[in-house]
Amino acid sequence: MNMLTIAIDGFSSTGKSTIAKLLAKELSYVYVDSGAMYRAVTLHAMRQGLISSNRFDREGLINSLSELEIRFEYNKELQKGDVYLNGENVEGLIRNLEVSQLVSLVAAVPEVRRKLVEQQKMLGDQGGVVMDGRDIGTVVFPDADFKFFMTASPEVRAERRFKELQDRGDSISYDEVYENVINRDELDSTRKDSPLIKAEDAVEFDNSDISIKDQLRAMLDIISSKLTE
Repeated sequence: MNMLTIAIDGFSSTGKSTIAKLLAKELSYVYVDSGAMYRAVTLHAMRQGLISSNRFDREGLINSLSELEIRFEYNKELQKGDVYLNGENVEGLIRNLEVSQLVSLVAAVPEVRRKLVEQQKMLGDQGGVVMDGRDIGTVVFPDADFKFFMTASPEVRAERRFKELQDRGDSISYDEVYENVINRDELDSTRKDSPLIKAEDAVEFDNSDISIKDQLRAMLDIISSKLTE
């Protein structure tokens, strides 16, 4: 059987990464977290003083892109791929709220998207890949074998993200997280280059009230039924 390419897109905090990891594990495929790549670029920009809450040196970021090397390396202990920025494991550093608040600005820069989309296409050339993000089914893999689009209410997504940050020990309020969710939705959906939209042939899941287990089963059923048609 040919190795499939599976694209999962959707809004922030809809559990894209969680379901993509589980799906990849079930199928014995490679999981690629495209959002982590944009977060790594954002961390780089922050470290270089190119972006903060009140300034963004777009040209400086664009000029520094040639310095970036982003790759994934399998973590045997955690059984997942960690993202590396110029040889440094930054998996734990790219998940905080500060990066979350700035990543949509970085992801909207066409030069950044072109660089990372090129890398993402290379990762999926051979198939056997589950990749999640904002434009995987529309830009990165428009011919993907299967496309899924995930959504949930802003309140549910903010609550999920708030709990995740609390569990990590971050000092943050629900209102701050909710505002971040709304702002990211606006930025992701209205950017000129590769906005977040549902591909016409994607299957949509509203997982506001559905468990990860049930969603995984539904996705596997869709894949299985189409393969046996």
